[in-house]
Amino acid sequence: MDEANPFETSGLPHRYTDKVVLLTGAAAGIGRATALRLAAEGATIWCADLNAEGAQDTAAIITGHGGTARDCAIDVSDPEACAALVDDCVEAFGRLDVLCNIAGIGSSRHTVDETPERFNQMMGVNALGPFVLSIAALPHLLETKGNVMNLASTAGVVGQAYTAAYCASKHAVVGLTKAMAVEYGKQGLRFNAVCPGGVKTAIIKGFQPPEDCDWKLVERQFLRTDLQTPEAVAAMVAYVCSDEAYYLNGAVLTLDGGMTTG
Repeated sequence: MDEANPFETSGLPHRYTDKVVLLTGAAAGIGRATALRLAAEGATIWCADLNAEGAQDTAAIITGHGGTARDCAIDVSDPEACAALVDDCVEAFGRLDVLCNIAGIGSSRHTVDETPERFNQMMGVNALGPFVLSIAALPHLLETKGNVMNLASTAGVVGQAYTAAYCASKHAVVGLTKAMAVEYGKQGLRFNAVCPGGVKTAIIKGFQPPEDCDWKLVERQFLRTDLQTPEAVAAMVAYVCSDEAYYLNGAVLTLDGGMTTG
């Protein structure tokens, strides 16, 4: 996709025409890339993020190129705010087809330096947020036979040194995805998790290994030395959430250059 014109759609399918997508983490990185990709494929997007200015900028890019979008600030660890967000989205657009839980936080530190406060914050944003948003969205998604995409991480599939709180939160996301996929699959509602490895986003700066780390443990996280682009992850999400992937449910899809293979 041409970065100067995110709605340069030559070669892209139009899988999201007449579909409404609620997407958290829309201000930057994977969230923004996914919002632009789905909008380029025809989706109406509600862009939500704690960073109000960033969410507004993403929505402005979409509307500036002929798409339809709204934006708002949201703390996804606030259950009442999450319920209100879903209500606002459906009231504005009349339906909800896809929920993309992309908002997340993370960092590295020695496990003994983690605090209960940081642990709870990580769980609140990364795990509680997707849970309460999914619950609020359920009646609308059941009506449209829609789906939920939870952005997890390779840290939700394997253990990674110096990221105990982050790993715990992303493993929770994977477990949530599998449990809800089983519970609602017969009703035509799909839940899937996309688990990227290293991505060129601002959050990666928070994962610098702590002082006195064991570099051999850190190196286990990388089979390749390069990082993937947010657009590469967005392309995967665009397939997972589309009707083409109608038989994909409860999947935990790693996008990591083979790191979790063995």
